[in-house]
Amino acid sequence: MSTPRLRAAIGRIAVGVIAAAGVACATAPPYQTPTTTPLPAFKETPSPDSRLASEWKTAEPQDNRLRPNWWEMFSDPTLNALEEKVATANQTVAQADATFRAARAALRAAGADLYPTVTVSGTPSVSRESVNRAGLGGGSLGTVADYLAESDVSYEPDFWGRVHGAVVSGAATAQASAADLQNTRLSLQAELAEDYVQLRGTDEQIRLLRVAIASYARFLQLTINKHDQGVVSGADVATARTQLESTRVEATDLGISRAQLEHAIAVLTGQPPASLSLDVSALTLSPPVIPLAVPSVLLERRPDISGAERRVASANAQIGIAHAAFFPTLTLTATGGFESESLATLLDWPSRVWTLGAALAETVFDAGKRKAQTEEAVATYDGTVATYRQTVLSAMQDVEDNLVTLKILADETDQQAAALTAAEESLAIANNQYLGGITDYLAVITAQNVALTNERTSADLLTRRLTASVLLIKALGGGWSTRDLPQVR
Repeated sequence: MSTPRLRAAIGRIAVGVIAAAGVACATAPPYQTPTTTPLPAFKETPSPDSRLASEWKTAEPQDNRLRPNWWEMFSDPTLNALEEKVATANQTVAQADATFRAARAALRAAGADLYPTVTVSGTPSVSRESVNRAGLGGGSLGTVADYLAESDVSYEPDFWGRVHGAVVSGAATAQASAADLQNTRLSLQAELAEDYVQLRGTDEQIRLLRVAIASYARFLQLTINKHDQGVVSGADVATARTQLESTRVEATDLGISRAQLEHAIAVLTGQPPASLSLDVSALTLSPPVIPLAVPSVLLERRPDISGAERRVASANAQIGIAHAAFFPTLTLTATGGFESESLATLLDWPSRVWTLGAALAETVFDAGKRKAQTEEAVATYDGTVATYRQTVLSAMQDVEDNLVTLKILADETDQQAAALTAAEESLAIANNQYLGGITDYLAVITAQNVALTNERTSADLLTRRLTASVLLIKALGGGWSTRDLPQVR
């Protein structure tokens, strides 16, 4: 073939490739985000006259005051330092990050099929024909050298969008993995905050018990003195000692849960338990003010919802890939290079060799395999849609559950404050009466136990409110947004 004819052939191939790119993805169904029916407001949103109105406000969609570093709302430096380690040292986060990077690499591998494959090879060889080979007349041909340097190009135009669909599916899968990474990070950060709140709540319980132990020890000594003076019986002394030792047992037993919480925090921050020790500290945290978005905003701020939606998009693209299997495939090939029996003339123009070719293939019978694969892709898509909608419903339940928890705990806190005040007044009266010899020690013990129980209940209510605040922040997405999804390629 002459050089003009070669150029014409190459030009026709190029036109065909461009045309193929223009009709790519013709078999992929148009994608739309599955519909859901979020309500205009959460059922458990507090009324404006509620005492909780000051603890959160309804945020407009553009209001993003719930920041990614949401734990800083609790104003605890120790918690801040621990939370920072979750994103960098937690091994579950590292695993999720590796999964995302693998999905991103798989996307690049799928995209490579949009381009031709080019190989280069060199084949030097030396051969000698047999003197006795038939048809050679008994003459020797001697030794023959052959040098071949060539390049092969093969390309399958994406006429029906199979490769393009794989790229779209891979991109959606990679974004779903990125959302999974964020959801893992958010879940572990919330778990750490929960454990930290529980740890400080345990510290507060221990503090209350130690204060009670000191008070009980003083009353035991007072009772012993009264017994020595013949004012009270030995039964009062035994009762006072029993109360003191029982309270010590309770304080000691709390050491188990505190140590386990400390161990859990260490592992969440990527450390062995022996490497972390947190000093005992009073519970000084308070529930933060949380901007409460309307239900529809959850679709944009929950990473688990975003991940489920991206998997729907990936499954939709897989339907197009299954459809593309019904159409023929065209493979274009071109080989060109130089061949000579001497290295000195290998690159001379007369030594050139080339081949152009094309292969068209179509499956004419597969016993319904492609139809079954298409039905499988459609069923998988329907499953991902159901998963997405269920994820949305679960997200709304998470928010409602924690809203109602905070509402009821707020009412309980008010009631408990009144109960604690009454218990403290009752204890003061019982103490004065006992010191004045008006009543026996049983009345004091009863009042002391009631007062301690109410103090511990108040501390427990605060711990539960803080935990519910953490879970509400998590349910609202922790300050994340779909705008934070990476544009993978």
